[in-house]
Amino acid sequence: RPTMENVQNITPQIAWVGGSDRRLALFENLFPLENGVTYNAWLIKDEKTALIDTVDASVTHQFFASLETALDGRGLDYLVVSHMEPDHCANIGELCRRWPQVQLVGNKMTFQLIRQFHDVDIEGRCIEVQEGQELSLGRHNLRFVMAPMVHWPEVMFTYETTENILFAADAFGTFGGASGNLFSDEVDYAGLYLDEARRYYTNIVGKFGPQVLAAMKKLDGLSPAMICSLHGPVLRGEAIPLLLDKYAHWAAYKPEKQGVVLAYASMYGNTEAVAHKLAALLAEKGVEDLRMYDVSKTHYSEIIAQVFKYSHLVLASPTYNLHLYCPMDTLVRDLAALNVQNRDVAIIGNGSWAPSAHTTLQKMVEEDMKDMRLLAPPMLVRSTLKPEQLPELEALAEKLAASVKEKQ
Repeated sequence: RPTMENVQNITPQIAWVGGSDRRLALFENLFPLENGVTYNAWLIKDEKTALIDTVDASVTHQFFASLETALDGRGLDYLVVSHMEPDHCANIGELCRRWPQVQLVGNKMTFQLIRQFHDVDIEGRCIEVQEGQELSLGRHNLRFVMAPMVHWPEVMFTYETTENILFAADAFGTFGGASGNLFSDEVDYAGLYLDEARRYYTNIVGKFGPQVLAAMKKLDGLSPAMICSLHGPVLRGEAIPLLLDKYAHWAAYKPEKQGVVLAYASMYGNTEAVAHKLAALLAEKGVEDLRMYDVSKTHYSEIIAQVFKYSHLVLASPTYNLHLYCPMDTLVRDLAALNVQNRDVAIIGNGSWAPSAHTTLQKMVEEDMKDMRLLAPPMLVRSTLKPEQLPELEALAEKLAASVKEKQ
């Protein structure tokens, strides 16, 4: 692919040498991307030079063109490896070949993973660092903060103590490619990135809430002027407290808002009709923030992000092969895998001749998830909602509405 260097300074001595891949349709071959994704890497030029992370293979050519331009003939002294996932470590081998003198800075697990991913001799060039250890580059000083399981075991943050910049690995990242403006306060961050930051966190990091809280606690007392994630814009100004507050909610599995996410599966429209009737009843009872999703149409990553955001969840599914409709099964299993908890839940199952969706959903919610409170016994619909069942649906709507209002 044709390439051109693209170096942007975030301070006089620190440059962005990353890239954006807007052609990428699926992040990790799972999550749909409307606007691609950014892969960030940072070069610090001081008495010593230090690169913080490399990039994904898709932007290799731009990365090396930018890095060589930014170095301007100087050598590369250090590569700090924050995270060994392939979208950040793809170029370590080539980097070592181009700059044979470069020293690799990481922790014990970092070097184990480098050997697993790359066929390159790293003996004698590894600097293993511990919690709180520092590395001086001259005027700039790097302090290392271990952040295991955010969201890989070797993850570490790097805090530059002179200019108060946090290089945060994948933490505080977002989907979405760069659009020229490198800083969050140069764009409408909340409008352009916040929903995608939520979707990124909840689906990529969401399982590891306790580990995220532990890592954030290590940052207490620090006041970063910038946060540089490996994905997305440089956080500066109002975006920093905004995202720190969101992370505190997401990592503790606390809803951001009172409202209802209604996720339904429907083959022929009968379960969908029940879901729409329930939504109308909720609206009549004063519930203002309702989000409805057809699980066959909306990717589960979008629904999961909204489940993290809102306080209440309705799951409605037909029976399929004596189990759940497949997209609903995927959604609920992933909610459980991501450790989603602390939500009020209602369940509606449908079936024509051997209904089991309602009991299957109940079992998955009660046994596979933590602190998920069923507001009522699961409602069973046989094929279509009959007039005599409207009082039961009305009662369910009443319990949902009362619960939402009670916690506002």
